[in-house]
Amino acid sequence: MPSTEAHRAAVLGSPIAHSLSPVLHRAAYAELGLDDWSYDRFDVDEAALPDFIEGLDSSWAGLSLTMPLKRAVIPLLDGISDTAAAVETVNTVVRTEDGRLLGDNTDIPGMIAALSERGVEKVESAAVLGAGATASSALAALAEICTGPVTAYVRSEARADEMWGWGERLGVDVRIADWSTADEALHAPLVIATTPAGTTDALADAVPAAPGTLFDVLYEPWPTVLAARWAARDGIVVGGLDLLVHQAVLQAEQMTGRSPGPLAVMRAAGELALAARERH
Repeated sequence: MPSTEAHRAAVLGSPIAHSLSPVLHRAAYAELGLDDWSYDRFDVDEAALPDFIEGLDSSWAGLSLTMPLKRAVIPLLDGISDTAAAVETVNTVVRTEDGRLLGDNTDIPGMIAALSERGVEKVESAAVLGAGATASSALAALAEICTGPVTAYVRSEARADEMWGWGERLGVDVRIADWSTADEALHAPLVIATTPAGTTDALADAVPAAPGTLFDVLYEPWPTVLAARWAARDGIVVGGLDLLVHQAVLQAEQMTGRSPGPLAVMRAAGELALAARERH
């Protein structure tokens, strides 16, 4: 797409005011010289999504999607990638030159890239704390980098069944454990925490003396209590901002057609925005 032609992009979700996506994507556009590109945020829930999608005209290059829209958008699209289909979750929509809307999931390759950046490319086993959409993306990433079993620590039988089902679908050997034994997860070579803020705080005292790698998908507040203790014991810590930036780089590449995306610039913009929030 020519850089002189105006294009629009945005992140949709509800609530959406907290999203860092505009900061990251606008930083990318500035670095790439895409002066006529804009990136906004819109508070859109599942009920309003069909009308929003229907109203997209040729000026739109793409959309980023957050909860609760990542699955609701699928029936509204002309197609989705194999990656998105694997977890039935779309976080990226790109409008093609012929007007089709195609969905993808950049969270999965974003997780893999964030781990690789810290030197984690293969592990013999892993643990996932929590269940849900992010946990299913974590399992899809582990399908690529984990050669052995993955233990999922969950609170309910329904969540256990869901994680086991995702494992079957993705070809991952998922073992289920009750959340009451979650401290045992911290001995795995790779631990991926997908739970809401505060959920893992009580586990911090159980961090082993020589921990492996913790991937905590939260970025605000940061560091989490668990991540701080992990880092204090010289374990590798990958955070939510790492995931957010890596998946956003992939989105920007797809929407603009420019590759590689400006990873360092986007990360710096995200760090500055989070620092500004902390001051307020």
